[in-house]
Order: sequence, then structure tokens, then C-alpha cells
Amino acid sequence: MKPGVAFASWWFAPVPKARIAVFRAAAYLFVPLDVLLLHPVSSEHASAASLYQPLIVGKLLHLPHPAAALIEVVRWSLLILSPVAATGRLPRLLGGTIAVLYFEWIVIAFSFGKVDHDRFAYLVALAVLPTVGRAAFRDRTPSESAGWAMRCVQLAVVATYFLAAWAKVRFGGWGWVNSATLVRAVLRRGTFIADPLLHHAELLHWAQWGIMAMEFSSPVILFVKPRYRHLLVAAFVLFHLSVFAMITIMFWPHVLCLIFCFLPTERLVAGGRAEASSEEDPPPAQAEPAVTSSGQ
Repeated sequence: MKPGVAFASWWFAPVPKARIAVFRAAAYLFVPLDVLLLHPVSSEHASAASLYQPLIVGKLLHLPHPAAALIEVVRWSLLILSPVAATGRLPRLLGGTIAVLYFEWIVIAFSFGKVDHDRFAYLVALAVLPTVGRAAFRDRTPSESAGWAMRCVQLAVVATYFLAAWAKVRFGGWGWVNSATLVRAVLRRGTFIADPLLHHAELLHWAQWGIMAMEFSSPVILFVKPRYRHLLVAAFVLFHLSVFAMITIMFWPHVLCLIFCFLPTERLVAGGRAEASSEEDPPPAQAEPAVTSSGQ
């Protein structure tokens, strides 16, 4: 197989449309949670002009200064449209609208504070999910457009890990792995689970080596067999849960994308038309019935 054909087959590997429907529901239902709890922005922010530092992307796109009316329109539009989009109605129109509105919301929120890299894969997901069109929860029909969308999110998830490791090297040097970063994190944010580790700082030291190795090797998840991919996803999720348990930091939208773009979540929905997908292991071949001779 020619390299170009092999690359196209990998990039557009079909996945069931039901996987898109499940991912779409989870992604859109997360929007109200993020708007109301994780990254709330109120109309009062409009009066805090001294705290507003527009992001570079906001300057390049000439996005308007977040006036009170703009903030309220974006917030209420997201709160109203997201639950409707989660049902699968008007997937392109509502999905595209939500992608634009949420992007504006995040630009506003980050312009008043720090930029969280856990939104990258989620922003990509909101951008590509509308391109698939209609997808029913029970439709197991393989779709190349669905496969392309999932692959885009997978690449964004992996890029988040890999570029996080590169950022550590870029700003902290290769000596980051031997620094006291995790010790400082536990001192500042540690829970009762993490506090005992301060008496065994060598464990935190080796944990930094493990984190760096995990992030730099994350592209492997794109090329292993599905059964091993699922184990790697479980390992990544366990890592994030451990971080949350120890220093109460959780990359909620990133973990959502990690789970719903790599795992066969269509299995959460029983029934429906089932057809083989190139993303999963093929079903075991069934033995043909023995043919007996009439003369025997």
C-alpha cells in the first residue's frame, strides 16, 4: 500500500456514527457545567477593564471588548443551545453556533486570567463534531467523516500531552525532572492523601520522570491495537484521577475528550445496526459447518 493511501486510510478510519452521537451528547452537556461552575464569567467582568488582557488570538481576530451585554448574550445562548444540541437536533447549525460561542466565551474567560491547556482538545471537538452531520445513538454504520472527526480530537489530546512535556523543557530545561515542582505543588495544594509523600520526596522526584516519559510517549496511543489503546486510556485516566486526589487539579474537558474519542462508547447504547469498524478488532471468524458426504 502506498504511503499516501495508508495515511488516508488511517486518518479516515471509519467509526460507528453512534460513537459521534454519544460524544456529541457528552461534549454539549459539559458546556453548561463549564460556563456556570468551572469558568464562570459575569457581566461584572466588563467593568474590570484593568484586569482584561486580551489573548493574541483575540487581537488577531479583532474580537470586541467583552461588554456586559456581550457576556450575557454568549452565556445565555450557550446555556440554552447546548442541551438542545446534545439531543442531536440540527447538528451542523447548532454545533457550529456553539463552537463559535464557546470559543468566544473561553477567549473572554482566559483574557481575565490564566490560559488552561486542558481546553485545547475540547475546542477541537466542538469544531469538528458539527462536520459529521446527523448521527443517531443506535446507528452503528461506519462513517469516514466520523472517523476523521474522532482522529482530529485524538491528535489534539495527544498534542496536549506532548506539547505539555515540550513546554516543561522549553521553560524549565531538561532539569525540570530533577526540580522540586511536585513538592511545591503538594505544599501549596496537597490533600491528606498527598501530604505523607512530603516525607518521601524521592517518590515525587521519580514521579516527575514518569510524567515526562508519559507525555513524550503519548503519540504511541495513536498506533497501537485497540485493546492496548484502551489500557493506555485507562492509565491516563488513572493518572488524572490520582492528580485530582492529591492536589485537586483536574483537566475535566481533556479527560472527557480522552475517554470519548478513544473508547468504543457506542457500546453504552444497546441495540442498533451493527457493522464492522476498522477502529476495532474484527470479530473472530466462525468455523464453517462440516460437509458430510452422502456416501459415508
